[in-house]
Amino acid sequence: MVAIEVVPAWMRDLEEEDVTFIKRFLLASGSLKEIARQYGVTYPTVRLRLDRLIQKVRMAEDFSEEPYVALIKRLALDEKLDFETAKLLIKVYRNQQNRQKEEEKHGDCN
Repeated sequence: MVAIEVVPAWMRDLEEEDVTFIKRFLLASGSLKEIARQYGVTYPTVRLRLDRLIQKVRMAEDFSEEPYVALIKRLALDEKLDFETAKLLIKVYRNQQNRQKEEEKHGDCN
């Protein structure tokens, strides 16, 4: 038996509910129909849940590059922030980052 001594980065920010879903998914051999039956919901509901979980895992991998953007995306995925607000915050942040890079580049030329 292999013990996990270090939790992979992509798992660190998952909620307990997400980990339980992953476990059920594995035990059901990846059958979304079986997961839907276990949770008492429809197949599309389970598919949406899986898609959101996939996005969370992908974002965890991107977190090291842009932690702020990853946080905003995670809040939107967790429905703690609406998508339009998330898009606006990310756009403003990236514009600010681009302006800072331009200022640094011009500052180096002087």
